[in-house]
Amino acid sequence: MPIHDVAVRNEKFRNPNGVARKTSDLATNHPDYRGKRTNCGTTDLKVIQAFIERPLEMAAAAQLIRAGVTDGSLGEAPPLPDDELHDFEAPEGRLLIRWHITRERNRGLRRRKIEAVLRRGGTLACEICDFDFEQVYGDRGSGYIECHHVVPLHVAGEGPTKLTDLTLICANCHRMIHRHAPWPTPKELRSLVLPGSPA
Repeated sequence: MPIHDVAVRNEKFRNPNGVARKTSDLATNHPDYRGKRTNCGTTDLKVIQAFIERPLEMAAAAQLIRAGVTDGSLGEAPPLPDDELHDFEAPEGRLLIRWHITRERNRGLRRRKIEAVLRRGGTLACEICDFDFEQVYGDRGSGYIECHHVVPLHVAGEGPTKLTDLTLICANCHRMIHRHAPWPTPKELRSLVLPGSPA
């Protein structure tokens, strides 16, 4: 369906395994299912409940989706009316508690990397696109730059990190590197942003 822009989909978007897993989650968490349940999210449970409480409405919606996929009418999302563009709202702000496992990072490495660049007479400009926070934002941007592991920690694993393993980049380039796999190297992204410039 066209609710997700094709440009932001990666190679794992709605792949056959993901669809099979989602279908399995919905089937095995139905109250009538007697086997072992798979883990599913709260949205899956809401979908299951909607099918239980409104079977005719949900079946009709499913038929419309199938028909739209078959005849191609779901190939493009219809433009939103102006009033929906200006007045659309969604609930936000609820407090959530989340548990994450994350790779340990040494906060001192960023400071030491910045000091090393400045000692060599360099500036805190993005090593990919040359953006300089201080030049654009004045005092507010002075001393600010983000620090990126050239080899991601989930690939490098546990071990020592050298300053040469790090690169200083702006927030935009940092987001573009991490947007989806495969992650480009800083040199690869620089060749895309500034073609023909020295790496």
